[in-house]
Amino acid sequence: MTKHATYTDHGSGDPIVFLHGFCESTAVWDDFANPLQQKFRTVALDLPGFGNNTQGIADYSMEGMADYVKQQLEQLGVKKCILAGHSMGGYVSMAFAEKYSNMLSGLCLFHSSALPDTDEKKENRNKTIEFVEKHGVEKFMQSFIEPLFYSENRGRLKKEIALMKEIGTATPQESITQGLAAMRDRKDRTEVLAAVKFPVLFIFGKDDGAVPLDKALEQCHLPDNSMVYFLGKTGHMGMFERTYETRKALEKFAETIYG
Repeated sequence: MTKHATYTDHGSGDPIVFLHGFCESTAVWDDFANPLQQKFRTVALDLPGFGNNTQGIADYSMEGMADYVKQQLEQLGVKKCILAGHSMGGYVSMAFAEKYSNMLSGLCLFHSSALPDTDEKKENRNKTIEFVEKHGVEKFMQSFIEPLFYSENRGRLKKEIALMKEIGTATPQESITQGLAAMRDRKDRTEVLAAVKFPVLFIFGKDDGAVPLDKALEQCHLPDNSMVYFLGKTGHMGMFERTYETRKALEKFAETIYG
């Protein structure tokens, strides 16, 4: 069992590697991944610019982050894995799948997408960058975190929302603005999704404003082998909002791959 400044590494067996989303860290996976460690090796990485990995970041692009993930997995002796990416972590996972598909046994897009930003979404990213530069990180987090959770779930998940705000507020302003720009500029990877030779698990919230249902339906049929899990009364944070269900979906997915 290892807990390092920029990654966690627990359990043994076949590996599942977790990539967090924008303004998150490995901490979002701690409780979620814990029961999986009885069957699998679980590794979670802080992506460049986030969590404890904020020093000397030269490349915030999805491709640059994918290269970082490859380097880290090689250092950890992970030759092949299931990669589970939440939100921005899913964008990084798609870049990884394009560059290093031979290292993947499976892929889980966890409230994420292979689609690029729409023009409207790009404009919203630009407005958010301007807001953060003008008002700072703490004010941004006051309005950013809660809408990620479905409205009816916010009351029972106050602790998790507070954790997210704490992680987000500790994120450097440069990481936020550069991360927003990198997500805005990421390319369409639906062709990558259609060409993959490994199974893909999609987990979607029916009330997710970040990955709307119509966008989910546009892509979940693309891989030759896909499992799709739609969750009602769930926003963008299924690892907190529907922990048991999303964990079980990933566990069953891993069992079909690893046997």
